[in-house]
Amino acid sequence: MDDSVEKLRALNLRFQEYIELNKAMGIVCMSLERGSARMRLPYSLELVGNPETGVLHGGAITTLLDSACGSAAFMALDEPTSISTLDLRIDYLRPATPGRDVVASAQCYRRTRSVAFLRCSAWHDEGDPIATGQAVFMIGTPMG
Repeated sequence: MDDSVEKLRALNLRFQEYIELNKAMGIVCMSLERGSARMRLPYSLELVGNPETGVLHGGAITTLLDSACGSAAFMALDEPTSISTLDLRIDYLRPATPGRDVVASAQCYRRTRSVAFLRCSAWHDEGDPIATGQAVFMIGTPMG
């Protein structure tokens, strides 16, 4: 693996430590590769949207997917630079199963000088998605 990917991976993991919402939700970064990321959201009663069913709130799934997309966009860069979500579209295909963790993956399929385009999905069992989506991230100025 080249040094630039290792540098981005190290910065990405360090950045994850400072995202208070991700920490509060328990989001765990599972893997970071060139232009892709995989994260896990542990099931938690605090994240349940409907106490009668025990199903995770859609906002928790959205946050997981946005985080995976942001990490994948960062991993698609040539040099560390600030990024931010411009657009995020999520299609919910079915409810998450109560009691089970959710995994999300995101891939950057196109990057220009100022924008990254991503696809993402969330699931319990790969190949059987709970939600899929697309995102666009702005690529900003170099970090100081």
